[in-house]
Amino acid sequence: LAARNLQAAEDWYRARCARLHERAARSQEAVRASRREAGECRRQLQARLAEMESLRGAHQSLERQLQELEERHSAEAAGLQDTIVQLEDDLRNTKNEMARHLREYQDLLNVKMALDIEIAAYRKLLEGEETLFSTGSVSLSALNPLPNPTYSFQPKGFSSST
Repeated sequence: LAARNLQAAEDWYRARCARLHERAARSQEAVRASRREAGECRRQLQARLAEMESLRGAHQSLERQLQELEERHSAEAAGLQDTIVQLEDDLRNTKNEMARHLREYQDLLNVKMALDIEIAAYRKLLEGEETLFSTGSVSLSALNPLPNPTYSFQPKGFSSST
């Protein structure tokens, strides 16, 4: 009985040890798989961190470029606005100058018209004098001893333009 109990205890002990070895082997395989998985996760984490740092650098670079573009466009817009203001001032000055020239032209035209009227009046007076001389005893040829007069006035008909 004792030998059978000893044999049963040894069988039980060996079965128990075999199960424990088997469990230990499975646990070791699970630990190795977990370590491999943890290593893979670490590598993925490092890759993601490196990618994140790369993207952060690219983002900062793009932000700087955007800021530079905004500053450049603001400067260009300010320059164009200054050019617009200058051109508007030039246009206003040119319009004022043109208005001044037009007023001067109108003044000169008015003086010309007055002179044309005065010349026409003098011409009528001269024609009246000429008819008096031709009807009287003295003729124009007697008043002008030179055969060719020194000047000849050819009046043009004046036209009024506004």
